[in-house]
Amino acid sequence: MRILSASFLLFCLLLSAVVSAEEAYRTVQPLLHTTETVLHEPLTGADGSPLEITSTIVTIQPGEETAWHKHGVPLYAYILAGELTVDYGAQGVRQFPVGSAFMEAMDHWHRGRNLGRETVRILAVYLGTANGQKVIPKAD
Repeated sequence: MRILSASFLLFCLLLSAVVSAEEAYRTVQPLLHTTETVLHEPLTGADGSPLEITSTIVTIQPGEETAWHKHGVPLYAYILAGELTVDYGAQGVRQFPVGSAFMEAMDHWHRGRNLGRETVRILAVYLGTANGQKVIPKAD
């Protein structure tokens, strides 16, 4: 019973972490949401503060785009398939082909777009704290 309760709690935490991402992204597949290692060691920063890691696969179909958003925690992105175009507004537009790895901008509003014919799939790994907002949608 205890394992079932812990599994349900983990599922709920992962789902809540992804809900904020879905405000900006249409298709998000949860992979991992944790505050500890595989050996149950707590994840902590150099100053001892607790850390939280969340990873997802973001899928963007041809012709689709995300909402304008920014990130409240560092985001490592790796393009698994397709080519992602990111519009950073006044900061310009950048292309990220398959195999690109980068740390996404945090303090600039941006929007991802799939201008190609192939589905874009992104491994997104959020590195932060439990109170850090992973995806912050821009108000209209």
